[in-house]
Amino acid sequence: MRFVSKKQTLEAIDAETAVALLPVEPEDMWHANNLIAVGDIVKAHAIRKVTQTSSTGSTLSERVHTDLTIRVTSTFFDPAASALHVSGTVVRENAFVNIGQHHTLDLELNRPFTIWKSTGWDSVALQTLQEALNDDKPDALVAVVMQAGFANICLISEFQTVIKQRVESSVPAKRLEGKDKSEGMKGFYEKTLSTLLRAVDFSTPRPLLLASPGFVAQDFRAYIQSEGARRADKRLQRIAKDAVVVHSTTGHVYALNEVLKSPEVQATMRDKKFTNETSLMDQFFDRMRRDDGRAWYGAKPVEKAVMEGAVGRGGGVLLINNAFFRSMDIPTRKRYVALVDKVKEDGGEAKVLSSDHESGQRLDSLGGIAAILTYPIFDLDEDDDDQEGEADAGDGAAGTMVI
Repeated sequence: MRFVSKKQTLEAIDAETAVALLPVEPEDMWHANNLIAVGDIVKAHAIRKVTQTSSTGSTLSERVHTDLTIRVTSTFFDPAASALHVSGTVVRENAFVNIGQHHTLDLELNRPFTIWKSTGWDSVALQTLQEALNDDKPDALVAVVMQAGFANICLISEFQTVIKQRVESSVPAKRLEGKDKSEGMKGFYEKTLSTLLRAVDFSTPRPLLLASPGFVAQDFRAYIQSEGARRADKRLQRIAKDAVVVHSTTGHVYALNEVLKSPEVQATMRDKKFTNETSLMDQFFDRMRRDDGRAWYGAKPVEKAVMEGAVGRGGGVLLINNAFFRSMDIPTRKRYVALVDKVKEDGGEAKVLSSDHESGQRLDSLGGIAAILTYPIFDLDEDDDDQEGEADAGDGAAGTMVI
């Protein structure tokens, strides 16, 4: 993603600034989806069907190219196609449309769009914009999760996981002769490799992860290596050499959760954001199992912990789903932006997770918000009114966390 104007800078953006952006690669559409929320105003190129009536009463319909400015009512993002559709009502009329008419803008690569934030450019929106403008993006991890007869080819980037292709091939059952089985697996590996090379660009080196139960992934790597030697293809030889093989219990996509936690992947992808988020979620669930008073989830307990300064310097981490920052309710968005700002002011870490990642999906199961505290607290889930009632009754027992 780039600014349309070289004169525009992050430092100069205030609450009322109109920001003109140019998406230049597919992942930029994901960033645009995170930036654009209901209520925002977006201006972009549009194709509009216009019907004109002549003086004789005949009608003529034609499609015209124009620029439209709408107030957003909904968005739809298709990650597989990297397409973003933004729907809303027109707020600036022109020769082809009137104010109040409905239109859907199809944001495309290499076509600029301009956005005005309805709630202003707060700290979370600016952070999202900064990430979108960052040119130093790590290459997406290519993962092939497989077992005998089928494979899922995935791209795991910093912000999303996309299934590029699914491969299915008939492999003889184990009860048949070994030769038949071997020929069937060879055909499966051949089909998987050709699909992988079509779906993913390996013109420059990039990490490849192969995961499977048993020896399927290991044998697939050996097949790539042998094909590279047979064809004298240095690219295939490099792919096989750089590939990391790990064990998974299944070849289905949901096995990525366990795969990303494997020591081999953690070592290979140590600096990548998604492994960090997976590690943080693991830490949270580990503390939750230990019931040590440092793992809390749910809006009210987490908000109490943040306000008390317990999610600050010394290991405090706020984990929050990005859906909270796309809320139609402005006070709700401001509430969670304030939490993020407070954690950062206190020296803690605030992680905004995407539900398109397995870590974000795990957080969704906890209500979309959780926190790792710098020191234990055991009464955050007690209602303030209940505590006052207990105090009046002379009961001073402290509540404990039950997970």
